[in-house]
Amino acid sequence: MKKAALVLVFSLLFPFLVLAQTDAGQADPIAPKPESVTLPAGVAPVDVGAKEAILIEAATGTVLYAKDADTKMAPSSMSKMLTMYLVFEALKNDKLKMDTELATSEHAWKQEGSRMFLNVGQPAKAQDLIRGVIVQSGNDAAVVLAESLGGSEESFALMMNEKAKALGMVNSHFMNATGLPDPQNYSTAHDLAILALALIRDFPDFYHFFSETEFSFNNIKQGNRNPLLYRSMNVDGLKTGHTDEGGFGLTASAIRDGRRLIMVLNGMTDMQARADESAKLLDWGYREFSLYPVVKKDTAVAQAKVWLGTAVAVPLMTTEDVTLSLPRNARAGLKAVVSYNEPIPAPITLGQPLGKITITAPGMEPRESVLAAGADVPQIGFFARVAAKLDLLLHKS
Repeated sequence: MKKAALVLVFSLLFPFLVLAQTDAGQADPIAPKPESVTLPAGVAPVDVGAKEAILIEAATGTVLYAKDADTKMAPSSMSKMLTMYLVFEALKNDKLKMDTELATSEHAWKQEGSRMFLNVGQPAKAQDLIRGVIVQSGNDAAVVLAESLGGSEESFALMMNEKAKALGMVNSHFMNATGLPDPQNYSTAHDLAILALALIRDFPDFYHFFSETEFSFNNIKQGNRNPLLYRSMNVDGLKTGHTDEGGFGLTASAIRDGRRLIMVLNGMTDMQARADESAKLLDWGYREFSLYPVVKKDTAVAQAKVWLGTAVAVPLMTTEDVTLSLPRNARAGLKAVVSYNEPIPAPITLGQPLGKITITAPGMEPRESVLAAGADVPQIGFFARVAAKLDLLLHKS
């Protein structure tokens, strides 16, 4: 069999290059080990005043910027996002109800740092405690929820670590539900980005809590500490953090023109730097990169010859939408190579993998996607196969 390779230059001459609609909530896994990223040619550099940082495209998982993104750091209150993941999971599985009232233990009441200002023994509805954690960053509220789901904060921390592992947060470990300092309480910018993406993807019905700007409890009103919620930046989450060890941090997400970016910064010196540096990195990501849907699922990109089949050819179909995050000046260099071996022996079944399409562009790693049979092609009958083989022998002699 011969190997066929068809090089396609992306232009309007090729009808299969239909711009596909993408769901920003569904994403490919984040690229591994983005400790740092070399910027493609033509992309303006950005200087981010944070010790650790990462910026990713939610729809593709492409890392647009990274700075010490896999370096272990104190996540501070950003670790409350994992507490909320477990709470949302309990709500989704009907193990917890929004109007369930939970009592405040003495352990929860004694929590240091930011608080919801619960009183010992005071019942609070789960939905109020959720706001107490997300909006007010209440350590007391986080412990009440942890004790409710885990029996104790220590047992809940075991649940957190199990869930972190399941989500692919390979460089994280948690000792409490709050993010209060502990030598064994650590994460990375990369892992927190994975967590933020999972929250957005898995709990669209609950994500709105992260965009609420204020909440009152016990006649005490507190504002959300996420500074970007108060700027006209289309930011809708997620969580701030601060400890002496970790500095000031922020995990944030924004969506503009249907395109979502997720950002984690940590190790900044003060709240103003947290706000300004975060805004700068988000704006840079939207300005320097664009999202290009370039290959639409279930489109025939080639016809492969068939050997001993009831049809002389079988269409090769794309099996997924392929969307790329690219610098704005890189689209002109997009190319695709379709490769497969032919003739393909029958029988062939619909959906059978038969080849691949490899998409390249300046400054990006090649992206490969499987091509599959677009139709069943049965094998011809016995006598027809004998005749075909004899004909082949005669033409070879």
